[in-house]
Amino acid sequence: MTLELPPGGFLVGLGADIVEVERIRGVLERQGERFLSRVFTDEERRYCDSMKFPHKHYAARFAAKEAVSKAFTTGIGAELGWKSISVFHGERHEPRVRLDEKGLALLEHVGASHVSLTLSHTDGIAMAVAALLRA
Repeated sequence: MTLELPPGGFLVGLGADIVEVERIRGVLERQGERFLSRVFTDEERRYCDSMKFPHKHYAARFAAKEAVSKAFTTGIGAELGWKSISVFHGERHEPRVRLDEKGLALLEHVGASHVSLTLSHTDGIAMAVAALLRA
């Protein structure tokens, strides 16, 4: 069996974010559907809702969206929306990023070819680091 590693490349941008899991749980309890539909893609919602503790997975994805937006140096706003970034799992269950048309245009604009992402969470903290790379 040959192990295929994710593509490497030259670093174009780097972003990180950390969020308290309880903060996201609180927002979910207070805002529910309004928050979910504004921030997360259907793909992310299906995954998180299938987990025993969905709020932990939503927190990690929230951190990922922030980390990716920081790697682009735009933040979430006019250039890149919450749902421009969707986190999914690759073949080895590694976190991957899917960008919408707006995100892909921004990726091309900054001269990157792909986004590399890592996530982690405990009961209390979720974090993500995102790198924009050029092959």
